[in-house]
Parts: sequence; structure tokens; C-alpha cells
Amino acid sequence: MNTKNYLVGIYNDEDVLLQAVENIRGKGIKIEEVYSPFPVHGLDDALGYKRSRLPIAAFLFGMTGTSLALLMQIWMLGFDWPMIIGGKNHVSLPPFIPVTFEMTVLFSALGMVATFLIVSDMKPYRWPKSFDLRSTDDKHVMAIDLGSNHLSKEEISSVLKSTGAEEVNEKNL
Repeated sequence: MNTKNYLVGIYNDEDVLLQAVENIRGKGIKIEEVYSPFPVHGLDDALGYKRSRLPIAAFLFGMTGTSLALLMQIWMLGFDWPMIIGGKNHVSLPPFIPVTFEMTVLFSALGMVATFLIVSDMKPYRWPKSFDLRSTDDKHVMAIDLGSNHLSKEEISSVLKSTGAEEVNEKNL
């Protein structure tokens, strides 16, 4: 099992964290991840994350649900077992709208959940990394992989402390 060495900086304030991320990335240090108990506005831009493509996947899953719902209803009520209900045509789109809407929402929701779990590499047999349990309460945690940076542990530690980190710890995960 491969273990990686991390330096973990713990911050108390989200504004200090945001400035720290910009300063640390400006010095050429690669940040593995930042954990926060609540969303910090602008953090994804400061970390250099690209815009998510999850809305595109949601649209494609929704179109799949819409297409399958319409095909299913047209086939069942128009060709497989045609019935005249209320004097309407066999294939009449207005009665199909509720089922089409519900299948669009269902396919979008389930497809986005599955896509998110696959992209995030969240498997049921995998234990999540926990750098500090306080990241779920009130602290912001920045994890820096020592193997992917060119600076030494002492240099990165001093940069973390100079940017406002309350604590700097070393973790092996």
C-alpha cells in the first residue's frame, strides 16, 4: 500500500484561507486539496479548478429520459396496445407530458449522482482520507502533498505559517 506524506495547514478563517491559497499557489506550491466545513466563495477559482461538466451530463441524461419516455408511450399506446381513451387519438402528446417530465427528472437525477460518484472516485469499499476531523466542524484544512512539490518540508511549513495557518502537521496517508 502506497502512503503519501502530506503537510496539513489548519486555518480558522475563510478569508485568511482564501488569501493563503492564492499566496501558496503564487509561490509554485501545488495544493492537493482544501477541506472546509462550508462552501467558501471563490475557493474553486483560487485553486484553479475548471468549470464542472456535470450540467452537460445532466442535460444528456435528461434528453435520454425524455426520449425514452416518449418512445415508450408512443410504442405502448400507439402500436403495441392501442386504446381509445376519452375519444383521443392513439398518439396524442398532451397526455404524455406528465410521464415525460417525471422520467426526464428521474434520469437526470440518477445520472448526475452516478456520474458524480464515478468522477469523484467514491467507491463503497474505499475509506475516505481524513486529514483532520475538525474540518467538519469549524476549521479549514489545506493538504499539500510533499512528493509533488519541489520545496522541502521546512520551507513549505514556513510558508503555511506565514500565510496564517494556526497549526501545521505532517500526515502519512
